[in-house]
Amino acid sequence: MGLVMSHALTISAATRVAVKYPGKKSIEYTLPADKDSSMPLEITRAVSGGDNLQDVTFTIIAHQTCWFNIADTIDTRMSSENCEFYMPGFWYHKNLRSPQKAPSFHTSDSWTVREDRLSTPLAGVYDSANKQGTTIIRLYGNDKLVDCVPQNLSGEVILPGETSIGATGFDNSDGQARLVCTFPYSETPKRYIRKLTLIDPIYAFQKIEKGDTLKLKWQVRRFDAPSYSDFVADTWTYSYDVQHPQPIVDAMSKENAMRYMMPYFINSYVDDYELKYFSGMRMRIDDCLNTDNYQVGFVGRVLLNAYNALEYGENNNIPELTQKAEAIFNSVLAHGFTPDGFLRENVKLKDNKESDVLSIRRQSEGVYAILSWLNYEKDKGRRHPEWEKKMKSLLDKFVDLQNVDGSFPRKFKADKTTVDPTGGSTPSATLPLTMAYDYFGNKKYLQCAKNTGRYLENKLISKGDYFSSTLDANCEDKEASLYAATAMYYLACVTDGAEKLHNLELCKSAAYFCLSWYYLWDVPFANGQMLGDVGFKSRGWGNVSVENNHIDVFIFDFATVLDKLAGHFGEERFSDFANVIKTSMLQLMPTDDNMFDIAKAGYYPEVVQHTTWDYGHNGKGFYNDIFAPGWTVASLWQMLCPERIDNCFKNQSTKYSMK
Repeated sequence: MGLVMSHALTISAATRVAVKYPGKKSIEYTLPADKDSSMPLEITRAVSGGDNLQDVTFTIIAHQTCWFNIADTIDTRMSSENCEFYMPGFWYHKNLRSPQKAPSFHTSDSWTVREDRLSTPLAGVYDSANKQGTTIIRLYGNDKLVDCVPQNLSGEVILPGETSIGATGFDNSDGQARLVCTFPYSETPKRYIRKLTLIDPIYAFQKIEKGDTLKLKWQVRRFDAPSYSDFVADTWTYSYDVQHPQPIVDAMSKENAMRYMMPYFINSYVDDYELKYFSGMRMRIDDCLNTDNYQVGFVGRVLLNAYNALEYGENNNIPELTQKAEAIFNSVLAHGFTPDGFLRENVKLKDNKESDVLSIRRQSEGVYAILSWLNYEKDKGRRHPEWEKKMKSLLDKFVDLQNVDGSFPRKFKADKTTVDPTGGSTPSATLPLTMAYDYFGNKKYLQCAKNTGRYLENKLISKGDYFSSTLDANCEDKEASLYAATAMYYLACVTDGAEKLHNLELCKSAAYFCLSWYYLWDVPFANGQMLGDVGFKSRGWGNVSVENNHIDVFIFDFATVLDKLAGHFGEERFSDFANVIKTSMLQLMPTDDNMFDIAKAGYYPEVVQHTTWDYGHNGKGFYNDIFAPGWTVASLWQMLCPERIDNCFKNQSTKYSMK
């Protein structure tokens, strides 16, 4: 039937339609050039708007029942040689930080992926030579979103039901950068199905009955941006205004959330070994039985949860909690340090096994937790000189470990031998260093923190390059940008004048990158997929990394930082979206009334699989079978205590006012 062009698009376009019937290979038509009247579909491509913002609407009318896949290609008029690329929460620059077995330019310079992989169903190209960006975003409107489960993983797949999910991406054929959108989805040139596993591409075909009409809509935007970072920030603001995410109605209160998580501290407590701890890693979701793995940071967060339990126990007169927390701190003081004075990070206590490789992230998160607790204790009139001595010794090691450029090695040994020189974890050290300056008043900790800020500005923030903060992947990840934003805010708390303002600007720049990982929309699920069946909404949850393509509740101080930035810069989107995050992230709280497929109340889920990717088991709509509730409880607890940042900087508050 052909293609009807109702308006000439100022950016040239090509449209491909593939039609399929069961048991036969698809027939492909290129429109508008192909006038083959045998095509059973009549397709109208309508364009409205000006040169820089255009809506592209496809109307598809079926003159015969068939199965179809339509793809539109937008020529950006940019040379791919000058371009960097963007798919929020999944693709940054050229994904060259990622290994070849994950989606990246190492494998191909042209990719399309399912929209539900992306925090916004958008793809973008940035021309670094001409300082101009082009994006394409799917406009769902008020359509009811649905999905179905395909019967095959690759090849031409006839869908067994309806889906709302299309695909988007970019193509770099002939040296020109183009944006691509398809419906239903295709994933090319490879499909990413689990960690470091790429398989053959998929082309999905949806049935359309004779006489039915379907409308599909995208929006193309062209705009100027001085840098890739500005491009990402501008695109997030635009995406936020288009998606306009709202807080979850009837969200769980802070009081109820803490009350429901509190049993985790009771049931996960382990005192079988010299180190006491809350068991919080490598548990099974179907039994939540304690394991012998003690870990101070990353996915364990034993010490931060000990502080959480102590504070909650004292405030609510629950002696059992305070006793357990105090036992943990006492055991760590006695048995939780290496002979060289570093924290023992990750110990298999049954066999008393631990690696001699340490990480700046776990060390930093341990010190952060201890200083938070020491501040609390000091406010209560209780001092711990032995702990203070241990912290000073460890912080002095931080100072000695720091590189000339201000970075810290990602992994090292106690003799300061570098194992992994990558600097992406550096901002995790900024937090305890600024806190230590406030607590001890020693300016060498402040200088060390400022040195990290210099590294973050020069190597991460100015380049829009956030990588390898998480310890189980080597790639672009959310946590590097989250830590960078939080680090710059902590630095702003201990600096003044022009330096403070500069740190806040850097904080804001990093915050946009972190925000780009957080979902602005609710992805659909198929019937029978637990997350969809319980009414889960993905908005406000963050994707993890290019390697680990699931969503989680890693937030800690970032929602508080967004509220602080909103007040300083007058950007209400920050505080409004922080409210979305704070209401949405409590949706899957396991309670006696609704366990959400978790065996014990309060053990908050971790690997939430929202797209066709799995961490090893179960896939979209479910959790992985192994999880680490220690960090999820700690993250949500910290989110619910926004006053903690201010409490960390009481001693310097008169000098460094945030007002």
